[in-house]
Amino acid sequence: MKNKSGGHRRSKSARNEAAAGNKNGRRRRNKSARHGATADDGDRLSKLPNDLLLNILERVDTLDAIRTCILSKQMLNLPTMLSQFFLSAGSIPGHHDKACLFSCSEVFRTNNAVARVTDNILCTRNPKIAITKLKIRFILMPHDSLTIAKSVARAMATQKVGAAEFEIRTEKDYEDCSPADLLQFAKQLNNFVGACWDTFAGLTRLWLCNMRFGELDIPNILSTCKLLESLHLTNCDSGTDSVLQVKHAQLVELQVDYGEFDRIELTCLPKLQRVIYNYWCTYEDPLYFGFVPQLSKLNLTKTGIRSEKILELSQLLANVPSLSDLHLDFESEKIWVIPECPKLLTPVLSKLQHVNLENLPEGCDLAWTMFFLEAAPFLKELCITVWDHWCIMATDPEFRKKYGFCQKADVNWKPHVPDFKHKNLVKLTINGFQPDDGFMEYIRNILEHAVNITEISLYDRKVCGSCGELAPEIKDKVCPSRYPQTDEERKQITEGLGLASRAMVHFRS
Repeated sequence: MKNKSGGHRRSKSARNEAAAGNKNGRRRRNKSARHGATADDGDRLSKLPNDLLLNILERVDTLDAIRTCILSKQMLNLPTMLSQFFLSAGSIPGHHDKACLFSCSEVFRTNNAVARVTDNILCTRNPKIAITKLKIRFILMPHDSLTIAKSVARAMATQKVGAAEFEIRTEKDYEDCSPADLLQFAKQLNNFVGACWDTFAGLTRLWLCNMRFGELDIPNILSTCKLLESLHLTNCDSGTDSVLQVKHAQLVELQVDYGEFDRIELTCLPKLQRVIYNYWCTYEDPLYFGFVPQLSKLNLTKTGIRSEKILELSQLLANVPSLSDLHLDFESEKIWVIPECPKLLTPVLSKLQHVNLENLPEGCDLAWTMFFLEAAPFLKELCITVWDHWCIMATDPEFRKKYGFCQKADVNWKPHVPDFKHKNLVKLTINGFQPDDGFMEYIRNILEHAVNITEISLYDRKVCGSCGELAPEIKDKVCPSRYPQTDEERKQITEGLGLASRAMVHFRS
């Protein structure tokens, strides 16, 4: 800190040390000088061993890593020795990143920089060092895209490349796209794939956004991407009421966000293990499972409305023999699965071990979730989250009425065998726990039927920063949390559950 005369102020202890001629202070300064720990001796980062520096640089965006290396002569050659690359055109349109600080012109310049750096670094790097991971996020612009793809193709032909991933965005966000824009972007992508088929043939992961394809376009892309293990589609479809048929010998993961497919048919995917489908637009079953012998994880998210079909898991999962992990997110609205009897469900849930029910609406009876215990004899863990997440919910009464949003209503369920016992559930997790009759009765029911449960973890409501910006009339609807904070409050809950020992119940922060 500078004083008024422009000199640097010294602390009181420093002035006392100078006045008294403190020997210890002089010894410390002399010791520092002997070891060269002065600002003039350069930064400490460049003095680290190369293997440690490379480990650090491979954890950040490659553009940032290169900028760091430019600042030091000792590090100039390190970019040619990297084995992992992540090149990104910043927070680009379509990414829905609230923290985006880039203007369109800045993003396009960054996109061009990504293309140039990809070309330069893949041409000059040490070919003896294998590329274990190559991830490039860029905007679909003809010149830049071709530069990137041809550089990657050369690397694939001359060097060993492990996992290669393209994340391809469009220059417009989906909300700004007309139907003609979506069709044009898909046409550009098709031309791109056709011009660089050798690059796409080597990709292991592909993420596409904001495109409306012809009926056979996505199957053709999949047939080109022979090594593809993960396909992610965001705001992509083939038009309203279209059907997407997916066949692939290597695909392990499929994620679809939004889009207007009437149905996605997973006809022949022998290695498929994970499916994530968020926000489908159909009044029928959104997925058809054909030959998917290894599918073990299914994640579905949907804001349910009155007119849409309730899913019957016994039908939806009829051809899924090995499901072990099921995640359903209800977005604080209508429950869109129906509790079915064990006779129908047990054949498809016989290997289920983990169930996560996310964003169940507050105030509704939770007893219906017990049908999973009835139907899944090997279930080990049940996790539920109860939360009215107001900042993502439709709150205007007229809007809710117009688009068929439902009022809160309990889902009817009664056990088919009143005294059934579940022997494998060991853990129950509740996010959004409140010390009211509904939660307490629910936990007591679990304890009655799950005879070997060893852990109950109770969490307060989730916290969302955006919910602090709600309109006053919405904030008035939010009931303050009564999550137990004191030891005495927690003791009362444990006793209310009829437990002699508190060891089983964990109040998590």
